[in-house]
Order: sequence, then C-alpha cells, then structure tokens
Amino acid sequence: MAEPSVRGLIVAAPASGTGKTTLTLGLLASLRARGVRVGAAKAGPDYIDPAFHQAATGRPSVNLDSWAMAPGLLDGLIRRAGDGADLVIGEGLMGLFDGVAVPGATGSGATADIAARTGWPVLLVVNAGGQSQSAAALVKGFATYRGDVRIGGVVLNNLGSPRHRALAGGAIEALGIPVLGALPRKPDIALPERHLGLVQAGETKDLEARLDALGRIVAEHVDLDAVLALAKPYGVPDRPLHPALPPLGQRIAVARDAAFTFAYPHLLEGWRAAGAEIAFFSPLADDPPPAGADAVYLPGGYPELHAGRIAGARTFLEGLRGFAETATVYGECGGYMVLGETLEDAECTTHAMAGLLGVRTSFAKRKLHLGYRRATLLGDSPLGGAGGVLMGHEFHYASILTRGEDEPLFNACAADGTDLGALGGRRDRVSASFFHIIASGEAS
Repeated sequence: MAEPSVRGLIVAAPASGTGKTTLTLGLLASLRARGVRVGAAKAGPDYIDPAFHQAATGRPSVNLDSWAMAPGLLDGLIRRAGDGADLVIGEGLMGLFDGVAVPGATGSGATADIAARTGWPVLLVVNAGGQSQSAAALVKGFATYRGDVRIGGVVLNNLGSPRHRALAGGAIEALGIPVLGALPRKPDIALPERHLGLVQAGETKDLEARLDALGRIVAEHVDLDAVLALAKPYGVPDRPLHPALPPLGQRIAVARDAAFTFAYPHLLEGWRAAGAEIAFFSPLADDPPPAGADAVYLPGGYPELHAGRIAGARTFLEGLRGFAETATVYGECGGYMVLGETLEDAECTTHAMAGLLGVRTSFAKRKLHLGYRRATLLGDSPLGGAGGVLMGHEFHYASILTRGEDEPLFNACAADGTDLGALGGRRDRVSASFFHIIASGEAS
C-alpha cells in the first residue's frame, strides 16, 4: 500500500516582522473562499498564530517543531494537518534559517528543517521597503544557503508603486526565481498586538471581517494558481500518532478562557487518543474544576491581565484547593502564577492567588524569558518518572519574587546545554513551572 502524501508549501521570510502572518492568513482565507480545502501548520513553539489559522481555515492547525519533536510525532502531525485537505500551508517562525546551535530531536528548530524534511518549497516573503534591485541579492543568498531547501517563489511586501515592483521583481526573476505576488503598503490591515505577540484570535474584534479583507488583498495581488502549483507532496509514514506526553489522568479538567489559552492542541489530542476524557472549564467565569475529574491542567495564558478577577473567583479558587487534596493539579506558566501565593500586576497591585505553591510572581517589571528548554524531572510525577526528560520552552515577561519552600519540579538546561538550574515547584499533588511542555523526550 502506498504511504499517504500531504501536499504543502511553507511561507517563510528573512526575518520577523516581514509579513509572514499577513500573507499566510491571506492565502488561507482566499484559497478557502475559492473552495480549496486548505490546512495549516506553524513551525516552532507558538500558541497564537495557529488559532488564527483555524479561524481562517475552519480546521485545527498544528505545531511542527524540529527541535522538540521526534520524527514520529512530527510526521504524525503533518499527516494530521493534511487530513481531508487539498493543501497545507506552513507558516515559518523568525527568519527561515533561524534556530539553535545545538539540534534537538530532529533539527535546530528552524523553519528550514521542516522544509528540508518535507521537501515542501518555500514561498519567501521579502519586505521590499527601502530597496529595489538589492532585494535580489538577499533572495539569492537565501536560495543558495542550504542545498536541501528550495525557494520556490517570492512574494514582495511593502511596495510603493508599479515601478518599485518592476525593479525589485525583475531583478529577482532574472535569478530564475518567480515572483508570485506583490503586496502594497497597507498599514490599516495590521492585526492588533500585545506583549506576547498578536492579540488572541478569540479576542480580536471583527476577526472574520479582517480575515476576509486579508483574503481579498492577497487574491488581488498574488497569483493563487501559481501558489497552488508550487505545492509539492510529502510521503508521510503511515503510523499511529503517539501522545506527545502521557495523560495527566483519565478525566482531565482543562482551564480555558481569556486567561488560560496556551494549551498545545497536539497534547490534548494525544491525551484523547490515549483514552483520556477532557472537560474544559473557565476560572474567569468562577467555575470550579468539573466534578469527577482526576486531574486539573492550568495552561499558560494571560492571568496577569485578569489577576483581579481571578483573585475574586472564590468558587474557582476554593474548588481548586479542595480538588488538590485528592487529585493531580499541574500548571504551566500562567497556571504556575495562579497556583502560587500572589501575583503582582502591571500596576504594582498584589493579588492573592490559590496558595497551593509558595511562589510569588510579578508582572510589574517586565523581563523577557525566552528559549528552548530540556527539563529533567526531579521526582516521580504525573508528567513521568524521576529522571524523565521533557522538551519545551519558556516565553514570559513575569518574574519570580520568591520561590517559597517547595521542592523544585525540574532541573533544566537551555538548547545550547547551559545549565539553568532548578525550575518550578511541587508540593503534594500540585506541581507547576514557567516551562511549556511540547513533548516527552521519549515521544516517538
């Protein structure tokens, strides 16, 4: 039997802020409007862009991370993105070749690793603002930097005039690389942002209208037929998708609202595939964990923006404390902050949290904590046995004022091997840290 194949391409750029998300969402919306069944994926660790992908396609998007994910998990997620789709568009992160110096499971975390693995061609978005023919030199460098990555076409962004397009586009096409589109300067279509990236899809006003507008602009200025023709198939090994992380329990209560949104879909889907039941509840609505659950997962999100409401959600906090007496409670990043003693918001107001761990956190003085992490469990846990390895990342601006007296949860190192020491805390059945898990180090 022939192995299944997934047709796709990757939208990438020389750097962040060049227009990847604008082009990706515009392509997804315009192709869907044409009747194309289009799926989506995001290279690297990201919670926000995949939610916009889903809004544009009507289908779940997946993360593809060459540093944190083993080959079997990567291929299973690629196959998942392609289920029932005519085409998958993968959105890159940062610049095409940007990754870490020391590879993880299958690569450096760079978008280029995904392009090389799948053979999907790259549609390179080039910001032509402030240059014309010089854009061709940049494209030539990207086209020759790695022999296993192919630049299949270019879309120019931030163009000021037809003459600007002719000068920059003509120089690139002289290299034998087609220019498939040219987007004009349109600052009015930018999506709103906040400190961790775009404002979340569920909070973006008039999102459907914004996506429709992006789709119309891309359909007007990009050759959609040429984009469709650019996509290439990747023969995906046909094997079951294993959970990226063992389920926390049989019946898992997952916090989900504007304060708790950063749960990777592939983790939840893997838990379901392993037979676990998942029930969502809203701390901001003052919901307690659902009765009958044997584990609670508080994912990351934006509790620092809702600290007063969380502190006043007595039914939620009392229910959580009662739950922790007999069952597992696990939190990541924002969940860690809520499980602690206090959370200081941007206005320097201190709010009492659940008090299930001794940590006190603050968002008053922002400091970026960012990077891949390889974490080793320091004791037996629902996350795995002592000594088990987990792959993931940190991305937060909050800081720890005091850790309290809890035992640490992990010992961690950065992607380059730098020892970061102990992370997080654990007390009885409660554990949490600022670390976002992507996959178990043993996930196949």
